[in-house]
Amino acid sequence: MIRVVLDTNVLVSAHLNQQGLEADVLRLAFAQAIELYVTEPILAEYEFVLRRPKFSLDSAHLAHAMSRIRAVGIVATPKSNVALSPDEPDNRFLECAEEAAAAYLVTGNKRHFPKRWKGTAVVNAREFLESISPDLKS
Repeated sequence: MIRVVLDTNVLVSAHLNQQGLEADVLRLAFAQAIELYVTEPILAEYEFVLRRPKFSLDSAHLAHAMSRIRAVGIVATPKSNVALSPDEPDNRFLECAEEAAAAYLVTGNKRHFPKRWKGTAVVNAREFLESISPDLKS
């Protein structure tokens, strides 16, 4: 099964546009068609960011979403610290990807990440979906 780490902005986009590609990626995780890897700091960031008032997301819906993420997410415990990204919290995603030996780190902000980290490809939602299903290419 494909191991994946999702950046917080992918979850935000999935909740703001349930018809978008990021929502498709999240649905794959919920259906357990891919293995979603997280860490406790990542889970905390997901919850903190999704609850920001500017997103106006329903708290009951968010509680349900976080419950589902916790149910399907595999919690990794990184053994090393990374200090590569100019956006410090993004290093947590690189640490998780490394520990999980994830095939992909999916983000909406590739400029904060290297193109690859160890064995992990850093891609956006479209690139991820196209790479796992060549039929999706336009």
